[in-house]
Amino acid sequence: MESTTQTFNHRLTSIKLWPPSQSTRLLLVERMTKNLITPSIFSRKYGLLGKEEAEEDAKQIEDIAFATANQHFEKEPDGDGGSAVQIYAKESSRLMLEVLKRGPRAKDGETIISEKVDAAHETIFDISGGRRSFIDAEEAEELLKPLKEPGNAYTKICFSNRSFGLDAARVAEPILSSIRDQLKEVDLSDFIAGRPEEEALEVMNIFSAALEGCVLKFLDLSNNAMGEKGVRAFGTLLRSQHNLEELYLMNDGISEEAARAVYELIPSTKKLRILHFHNNMTGDEGAIAISKMVEHSPVLEDFRCSSTRVGSEGGVALAEALGSCTNLKKLDLRDNMFGVEAGLALSKALPAFSDLTEIYLSYLNLEDEGTEALANALKDSAPSLEVLEMAGNDITTKSAAALATSIAAKQFLTKLNLSENELKDEGAILIGKALEDGHGQLNEVDVSTNMIRRAGARFLAQVVVRKPGFKLLNIDGNYISDEGIDEVKDIFKNLPNLLGPLDENDPEGEEDADEEDADNDDELESRLKGLEIRQDE
Repeated sequence: MESTTQTFNHRLTSIKLWPPSQSTRLLLVERMTKNLITPSIFSRKYGLLGKEEAEEDAKQIEDIAFATANQHFEKEPDGDGGSAVQIYAKESSRLMLEVLKRGPRAKDGETIISEKVDAAHETIFDISGGRRSFIDAEEAEELLKPLKEPGNAYTKICFSNRSFGLDAARVAEPILSSIRDQLKEVDLSDFIAGRPEEEALEVMNIFSAALEGCVLKFLDLSNNAMGEKGVRAFGTLLRSQHNLEELYLMNDGISEEAARAVYELIPSTKKLRILHFHNNMTGDEGAIAISKMVEHSPVLEDFRCSSTRVGSEGGVALAEALGSCTNLKKLDLRDNMFGVEAGLALSKALPAFSDLTEIYLSYLNLEDEGTEALANALKDSAPSLEVLEMAGNDITTKSAAALATSIAAKQFLTKLNLSENELKDEGAILIGKALEDGHGQLNEVDVSTNMIRRAGARFLAQVVVRKPGFKLLNIDGNYISDEGIDEVKDIFKNLPNLLGPLDENDPEGEEDADEEDADNDDELESRLKGLEIRQDE
């Protein structure tokens, strides 16, 4: 154990929480500027800021937040800076909210026009509420009547949760054709449920032709079991789309051939910000087709390709394509068969993601080699990361040090999921040390099913229970002794709701010749608690 501890000591270096570097301050200004110019509920009510004004406001906000936090830090010069970081983040958020509520400043002689829509002119037509049902021609005529009213202002339609047959589709066709020039968002998810394949394909053809040429920003075709035939049935619509910003093709039976069809049919993804391919049968060849779409989506912010049966070859292709997506904020690749090679490829792409706030890398067979490469890449990128998930990747104590160093650098982290690995007590305590200083926004930690015993569970509990907004610690499915369970419960005695269930915990654990036994738990915790988790300058 001594040699292992020395190895960890050698590999970890110290965190300097305050003051932030100039590059970190500039990144915060840039991120706030983007938030201030992005349409939201506030811009609809108070008006949208221009880029120049937003940048000026963001700089002022950062200056004030920095000064406030620095003043606090100077009063506690011997502190680690964690509380100053929290003040810096909270003050920035508070001031930015004030600016959003204020709206754009009116220039001399100019009146600011907000994007607020008059309540008398509805813009969203949604028939998805209520029970899931088949629609016949008569019901379609009645349901779609508002779309026939002269001068209606509908820009978004949602037909989800209602199953259209041929008769209903023929009723909808002329109505949709009459309003297609005003449509910006179309949701046709789950709109052919239970129909025979031949009828479903004809319905898709009818809707596709009716909507051809509309200039959409948003298109959702999820939950339609389309396959390649379905994708091509929507070919007329897809070929006419040059301005899509959001595209959802989830649970559609997107095979390799269907993925290639999507890539072939959509003429441009230059404006695409969100692309979701969750729960399909895409495989490696399909992933290669999707990677070509990703490669030509320079403003992509949110990419989801989870549960798509993608292996190493497809994973590498996706990772390399993602390297060009420098605006990426959310990445979800969970539940694929990437393996180490794809993990290494992804680690090379990560440094490009300076705005990344959420990353989901669970169940990818990354193992220690892939995990360590990704952890090292994350350490110096994604400074505003809020969610990190790496469950079910066969992570052991071997890569726990690199992972801990990366986590220590993520001071805005709110959720950490490392469940179903093999961290054991050593890894758990290292992760606890990484979270000990700062991390004032942390609210959820999941290290269930990690072969953790009394020492690791106790130390993690002691760390997270002190976080001001913490909500849940999940340490179930481990090997914590009855005495250890009592200790953890005592730590949470004033906040019992913050501790998850322990029904699956096995006090007996598995016998392991290399594992410290219960009598040495205190010694193990003592040795590892003395480690410093440090971040290179």
